Amino acid sequence: MIGRNHELPVTAQCALLSVARSTVYYQPEPTSQRGVDLMRRIDEIHLELPLLGSRRIVDHLADEGTMVNRKHVQRLVRPMGLAALYPKRKTSIRAPGHTLYPYLLGNVTIDRPNQVWCADVTFLPMAAGFLYLVAIMDWCSRKVLAWRVSNTIDTTFCVEALTEALQVYGPPEIFNTDQGATFTAHAFTSVLATAGVKISMDGRGPWMDNVMIERLWRSIKYEEV
Repeated sequence: MIGRNHELPVTAQCALLSVARSTVYYQPEPTSQRGVDLMRRIDEIHLELPLLGSRRIVDHLADEGTMVNRKHVQRLVRPMGLAALYPKRKTSIRAPGHTLYPYLLGNVTIDRPNQVWCADVTFLPMAAGFLYLVAIMDWCSRKVLAWRVSNTIDTTFCVEALTEALQVYGPPEIFNTDQGATFTAHAFTSVLATAGVKISMDGRGPWMDNVMIERLWRSIKYEEV
């Protein structure tokens, strides 16, 4: 739309059309041969290991002797339309009538084992349907204290894992979960209350609290299962 031979100067044409002059003067440059080769290798890595994000692609390339920074990889991956695969299925669904507990970790420094435990449930895709996996994790050490698998997402297998962790390691000071129905059920919270454990539940704000156990799920599902 902007003509360099028009009677109006390019600056005036850009102002009338609300177009930045840099877009008019910009001359695209072809991708270098090194960039093309790098994109081809990134595509091969993604096909082989679709779980890898930009950080781990950088590490993978470094292991092969190719040194490149993360921003460069991100610039190459974006037009290729590649994205790491990771769990997105929703398993944390609130149940009407269940008691919700306040969030207790706002200003708490977690620096010792058995101070805070956390738990989460994820799904494992099978040939037909899903299995559900729950893990109880110590927040400080990142140690998985107990786990169970079930073919239904109910409270029973979560209570079994919690009971085992309490018997083996003793009760923590605080137990933190999301507000999913499996963790707000009386059968689950009563075990914690009986053991004298303070119950903490994430609200909308502290979404980062489950990052450690979510990373565990990603490793288990896409590197092992």
